[in-house]
Amino acid sequence: MTSPVRKTPAIHLAFFLQMVLNAGLIVLACILIIFLGKETLHLGNVLLNTGEQTSSYLLIDGIVIYFLYFEFIALIIKYFQSGYHFPLRYFIYIGITAIIRLIIVDHENPFDTLAYSIAILILVVTLWLANTNRLKRE
Repeated sequence: MTSPVRKTPAIHLAFFLQMVLNAGLIVLACILIIFLGKETLHLGNVLLNTGEQTSSYLLIDGIVIYFLYFEFIALIIKYFQSGYHFPLRYFIYIGITAIIRLIIVDHENPFDTLAYSIAILILVVTLWLANTNRLKRE
């Protein structure tokens, strides 16, 4: 007869840390959903409030922030769907969106805008490399 397999303390610790991470991500997702709802109401007010002059930059900035919240929520959902694994390409998508928002908000210095554009190009090349057959895990 073989004895039942006993879990070592390291396995218990890893399981506990995994549960803490999962709980933290669920709380973060709930907070992001609340902020996504607030951003939806804000965008609705900006779009329906035609009496005041609003900057198109503020509207676009709000839309990009909306997509950032949405991408983070999608990343958390994908984490649970893929067996507790964060796909690299989702982080790259979020990075590209965040840099685009930065360009929209802070576009006064041409050198900074060029540097942000080069960073986006690097992220797109990284995304292409991550999706090649050699590196693709999903």
